[in-house]
Amino acid sequence: MSLAPGSTIGIIGGGQLGRMLAMAAARLGYGTIVLEPQADCPAAQVANRQIVAAYDDPAALADLAAACAVVTYEFENVPVAAAEMLAATVPVYPPARALDAAQDRLTEKSFLNGIGIPTAEFCPVDNDEQLTEALKKFDGSGVLKTRRMGYDGKGQRVFRNMETGGFAGVCEAMGNVPLILESLVAFEREISVIAARGLDGAVAAYDPAENVHREGILRTSTLPAGIGLQTASAAKEAAAKILTALDYVGVIGVEFFVLADGSLLVNELAPRVHNSGHWTEAACVVSQFEQHIRAVAGLPLGSPLRHFDCVMENLIGDDMLKVPALLKELELVLHLYGKAESRPGRKMGHFTRLVRPK
Repeated sequence: MSLAPGSTIGIIGGGQLGRMLAMAAARLGYGTIVLEPQADCPAAQVANRQIVAAYDDPAALADLAAACAVVTYEFENVPVAAAEMLAATVPVYPPARALDAAQDRLTEKSFLNGIGIPTAEFCPVDNDEQLTEALKKFDGSGVLKTRRMGYDGKGQRVFRNMETGGFAGVCEAMGNVPLILESLVAFEREISVIAARGLDGAVAAYDPAENVHREGILRTSTLPAGIGLQTASAAKEAAAKILTALDYVGVIGVEFFVLADGSLLVNELAPRVHNSGHWTEAACVVSQFEQHIRAVAGLPLGSPLRHFDCVMENLIGDDMLKVPALLKELELVLHLYGKAESRPGRKMGHFTRLVRPK
């Protein structure tokens, strides 16, 4: 059964993604309550209420559950125990299982391989000796990552054609936390698919975006991606397979490497709305944010069809100085996140340039 207009949706996390979810919920007639420890967060500026508390605070979680008809989240590092605690009294979407699968890179890749979706080769690493042995398997090259909590390029170290020895202190420098070494992939481009699954099991997938990262941070997403129709179809099918396997409800972001022959390896899952899907608010009738609210509220999914080609670009740090000039462009949609302080590496907003068919 779908939520009636006037119902309240809880959102764990108060960043820009929570902000855009709250805005989409308001358009569909829903109220929102944000659980976020940082006061006056971006999402709280547009939500109906903020609960200022830690994400795993039992009293705050009980308050959120009592006040909301359904709860969702804007980032994948919500404690699984908190999601499970909430789910005992209120529906939580996406399900805690999706959080569990996506929070640990080893668990994530094992899950993907288990349902027949290929990834880069990988080895768990818990100490310098295991790192040496893992690098031997990958000819001295690989990407060493923390298994948990890394994002925007943080918690990573790249090895290229190195002698497999003499790595004393590497794991300590990475924080003495569980690690994973992934083989280097000779990919031609990076793409992502934003897809949604409703309560009724229906799936809707947006067109793949071609993504460019610098210093581990997404800079641009371009539509259409420079891939063939068969590759695009395979990416959407993989996203749908993942959604079904997780009994998922809501929007997911699936990042892929595209190899020279057009085949795909999944790089990462994001069980939430995703930066590489921000273009949908400008180039589609139904944005990824509205699609997510539709899904968790039990409404029919909207059309994912794109009516413009486009390029989405993040505004990071001092990129905010570009805003006056951007506002003069006629075929551009600007979205700022309401963050008071600009600093290097911080996402302050994004814009999407539309490309009209000739």
